Amino acid sequence: MANSKPYRIESITEIHRLMGLPKPAHPLIGIIDLGGMKNNSEIDAVIFDLYVVSMKRGCDKLIYGQQKYDFDEGLMAFLSPGQILRGEENGVPAKLEGWMLFIHPDFLWGTSLANKIKKYEYFDYSVNKALFLSDKEETIINDILKNIRNEYHSNIDKFSQDIIISHLETLLNYAQRFYQRQFITRKITNHQILDRLENLLSDYFNSDDLVTKGLPTVQYISDNLNVSPTYLRSMLKTLTGQSTQQHIHEKLIEKAKEKLSTTELSISEIAYQLGFEHLQSFSKLFKTKTKQSPMEFRLSFN
Repeated sequence: MANSKPYRIESITEIHRLMGLPKPAHPLIGIIDLGGMKNNSEIDAVIFDLYVVSMKRGCDKLIYGQQKYDFDEGLMAFLSPGQILRGEENGVPAKLEGWMLFIHPDFLWGTSLANKIKKYEYFDYSVNKALFLSDKEETIINDILKNIRNEYHSNIDKFSQDIIISHLETLLNYAQRFYQRQFITRKITNHQILDRLENLLSDYFNSDDLVTKGLPTVQYISDNLNVSPTYLRSMLKTLTGQSTQQHIHEKLIEKAKEKLSTTELSISEIAYQLGFEHLQSFSKLFKTKTKQSPMEFRLSFN
């Protein structure tokens, strides 16, 4: 019976021990091949205190594949330290191929990538928003990985860390480029998310939730769309140029204009109906977005 409590993995050495592999060639960075990976029925989920980059094939049974995707070859997923990775429902697929790259945060200490890695937002995407690669893209990523593997298997010297960091940054930059491509090429799926976002906001703004709960939060929107807040923000920025918060504000201003132009409610009453506790907060946001105060906007209709 699987253990319901996630198993925490703190080191590269522990990963090798669990998989019955020889001791790692480097204590702070490692690559394992998935072809010979065995299913451990005692471990249902793990928490890595490491950065994890994975490339997988034969993934039709994996939890990543929750929808149809553009390319039927490799897919990549990214985890930052502290995230939970759960196993496949039916165990490890028989034809699973690929690799997992593990990077201990200490390996990045004192390097240019230590802080820069936080800019790669895909480390915070939910795993069902994996990166699906074309054959050409997969070749590029695998070639970079070979360079990393070759370097840390070589004799470690004073140049090793800088060279590996350089390769890592190249790999992460390519992943960033390929994610931008995916936002564009998966137009149908992403526009379905946009349609659901619009419907979700319309339903919320037409209900009593604004009065009882206030403005919807980014987390609320993400939870209802079943995507991570970071993925949603990245997708919206690419497709519309606006963040999730800006979309919420746009819907709010649209509703405010409707009430200001078609009702005789006071501005204080409108602010309250739109979830604002203080009139000043509503007026400030309205003027920031429209360059007019609520009263100036209302008077323009008289």
